[in-house]
Amino acid sequence: MNHERVKPIWREKGLQVPNRVQKRALVHLPGDSCVRLRALRRNHVWSYYFMVDRLADGRVIRLLTVIDEYTRRCLAIRVAHSLKSEDVLAVLCDLFFREGRSTYIRSDNGSESRAKELVVWLEELGVETVYIAPGSLRIADALCKYNQLLGVNSILIL
Repeated sequence: MNHERVKPIWREKGLQVPNRVQKRALVHLPGDSCVRLRALRRNHVWSYYFMVDRLADGRVIRLLTVIDEYTRRCLAIRVAHSLKSEDVLAVLCDLFFREGRSTYIRSDNGSESRAKELVVWLEELGVETVYIAPGSLRIADALCKYNQLLGVNSILIL
């Protein structure tokens, strides 16, 4: 049943009909380009994202996942109670030695991603950072799938 048939039923029952939400803007290339950055080859665009989960005893854990958007391969998963910009730097450093340098790195606007030390280090290496707009639902599809899988099976990783 689509929304056109559901709305009259909701109104008839006296329920509040939600307004349609407009689609969010796409993540853009650095600058004013209106073309969305897409991975064209291996090591072209990497994405990293944080996920939060709770253990059975109530303690919070954070997961840092890094994937290659072209191959959709998970390059690294770091699990800890606290993850900071130094941890992101260490994971990316290990990956650059193991996999080679990425051209772009996509991440959210969190404090771990915008730390001066990390940004300067990436600039020195010639890696461009692409930030996901705050509140944007447009994260790399493969990254979302990995995080959904981890949400179901996160206890197995520990």
